[in-house]
Amino acid sequence: MGMLKLAQVMRKMGMLSPLGLFRLIAAICRYGINVMALLRITERTYGEAVAIADDSETITYRQLLVQSEELSISLRENYGIRPGSKAALLCRNHASLVKSVFASSWAGADLYLLNAEMSQDQLQDLITAYDFDLLIYDEELTTFIKQSTYNKGKLLSYHDVRPAVNNQKTDGISNARPSWHRTSSGTIMLLTGGTTGKSKKVPHRPSLFHYLNPFYTLLERLHLVRYHTGYIATPIYHGYGIAILLLFVALGKKIVLTSGFDASKACALVREHQVQVATVVPLMLDKMLKHNAEDMRSLACIASGGAELNPKLVAEVYARLGDVLCNLYGTSESGLNIVATPEDLRQSAHTLGRKIDGMPLFVLDEDMNEAKPGVVGQFCVQNYLSRAERSKRWIETGDMGYRDSDGLYYLCGRADDRIVSAGENVYPIELEHILIHHPQVEDVAVIGIPDETFGQRLKACIQPTPHSEVNAEQLMVWLRVRAARYQMPKEIVLVEEIPYTHLGKRDKKKLL
Repeated sequence: MGMLKLAQVMRKMGMLSPLGLFRLIAAICRYGINVMALLRITERTYGEAVAIADDSETITYRQLLVQSEELSISLRENYGIRPGSKAALLCRNHASLVKSVFASSWAGADLYLLNAEMSQDQLQDLITAYDFDLLIYDEELTTFIKQSTYNKGKLLSYHDVRPAVNNQKTDGISNARPSWHRTSSGTIMLLTGGTTGKSKKVPHRPSLFHYLNPFYTLLERLHLVRYHTGYIATPIYHGYGIAILLLFVALGKKIVLTSGFDASKACALVREHQVQVATVVPLMLDKMLKHNAEDMRSLACIASGGAELNPKLVAEVYARLGDVLCNLYGTSESGLNIVATPEDLRQSAHTLGRKIDGMPLFVLDEDMNEAKPGVVGQFCVQNYLSRAERSKRWIETGDMGYRDSDGLYYLCGRADDRIVSAGENVYPIELEHILIHHPQVEDVAVIGIPDETFGQRLKACIQPTPHSEVNAEQLMVWLRVRAARYQMPKEIVLVEEIPYTHLGKRDKKKLL
């Protein structure tokens, strides 16, 4: 089955021809099994096509390959990076970050993608825990790094004079073939845990067969082969961002990047580059629509992930841009698991979509047995790959939800968001889905609070639409005929703005 899916993917990418097979074999012979081999195959096909367009430069796939090679040689010769070394990237989205990913992989280093929005204490914890051998970082973070105890190799992402990724040159290396060039890729470490809490590392060693099913599903359901230009609005240091980056590179797309998200700039980039496919979190999409939906007319596919879509946003996209919205669900630990096509979201604006064929995702009850359709349980992935936790049969995502009889999956929220009110399991997301349909509700977040009588009750925090005069009492009256008894909140409070994390998730801790 794995070989059949491999053949299907290679056929879609035009790699089953004699020339395509030759390029695949030649790339592996030159670089070994790592993502630099992927870049080499793409360069052989799309060499003079634009690979990256960011705030500082526009480079072709040939330039990306040569500059990544030069950087990889420099990392080894000047910074001692070898297989087993730990290279950390503390960067926002730009071409130097992309070059560093390929260069570090070719050198065989374990690559740590650090959250550029992290706190000082979290950076120090990571330095103490992992003892990085090299830190590649953006210049504006210099003071931030100096305030830590880090004292090993450092390299700026961009600089005109000081050593930086953009000025690492070694004459003639693109034709050199020293024996160390053929390496196996190091592990890509994704660090979860937000911006202030303790991070947990999630290792991903690039594995051809592990990624075949998600890769094929994205090609099939999102029709990515059709499009020439993609905009990655989500941070590449996040699992969602790095996965889409490598997918776009494999397909030879023009990849548009910018450092940080601003709705006005994002809309301008989509219009300027005539972007056809964009990866966003729902909060980004909402802000772009509010700023200028006309700038987004070139988009044929909007892939939303990283946080749940609300049905009001789904309806607005369809009304203003047509059937272009898709939803991606996955976790840092288990990767991409569920995809919703525009047709799925037309069927139900609440759905996560349908499971990727071959992915060992199950909805399990509290006894770790598979739940029947319509019964809420935890999304769990059968553990075939984790070497660090071989004794664990299941990877528990912490997300609660269910599958309906038609094969569509639905999210009910995080396990730690669930409350028990008078013995009844209550999920805040259910009340959020009801309240967001009120015409004077702009945004909503629901949390659990203690209650002397019921143990716990819900509290709804409402961000009204601009110039709205709605009050909490009116919202309570509106809710009584729409919500079940156990879903009715103990209180409703109006807030100026619902807080979000930099990754577009509601920051409910700030509402407690």
